[in-house]
Amino acid sequence: MYYNKDDYSIYYEKHGQGEKTIIILPGWGDTRKTFTYLIEQLKENFTIYIMDYPGFGNSPFPNHNLTIYDYTNIIRDFINEKQIKKPIIIAHSFGGRIAILLAGYYKEEIEKLILMDTAGIKRRKSLFLWVKEKIYKLLKQIKKILPKKMKEIYHSKLLNIFGSSDYKALPKEMNETFKQVIKEDLKYYLPYIEPETLILWGEKDKSTPLKDGKLLNQKIKNSALITYPEATHYSYLEYPLLTYNIIEKFLNENRNC
Repeated sequence: MYYNKDDYSIYYEKHGQGEKTIIILPGWGDTRKTFTYLIEQLKENFTIYIMDYPGFGNSPFPNHNLTIYDYTNIIRDFINEKQIKKPIIIAHSFGGRIAILLAGYYKEEIEKLILMDTAGIKRRKSLFLWVKEKIYKLLKQIKKILPKKMKEIYHSKLLNIFGSSDYKALPKEMNETFKQVIKEDLKYYLPYIEPETLILWGEKDKSTPLKDGKLLNQKIKNSALITYPEATHYSYLEYPLLTYNIIEKFLNENRNC
């Protein structure tokens, strides 16, 4: 199914017919398919919506750059269009950026929030990364003096050497959007998050290190942190049954109160 608004055409799926609604927000570059197991376990008791963001899966990228606020407003518009009241949000990595803004900035009514290996905390650059960026910017200047037919080849080689895996995997039209998304530091909004929040984290996560999860737990008032000792950035995929059991218990707390 597609949700169309303005120049967006967003592919989404709906599973289950439960009274309460879950919205799943995948990570950057991931699609609805990475949550198949969790959806299968939860759909018996919940209505679940999951979508492909613009530029991923079946959702085309618009003809303009996007910020993290644009992505968040797409979700807000979807919630309003579907008349969803107090959804439960399950978010991984990039999806956590959206969830933080939904709850902490836009103050959307959310029943419960589940953040898994969430991105959005901007850290001080290590000396290695600082030097790497300086070298890249210096070498990038050489491009200006190269013949036109050599510029693109030279630029591609620089990206292969210095670009992150996420950046290199993107089509060219999404490069600026990626830069806009990752530059936002969202930790300012954490104290304003009010819904009860469950934070799940892989202790060996190198993309979003555990100290980010501990910061979320410290700043979000009504939150709990559970870590997976052997898990990485995709803890929910590495421990699918454990993740489901934890989430199921969290969602069923106070259900009958």
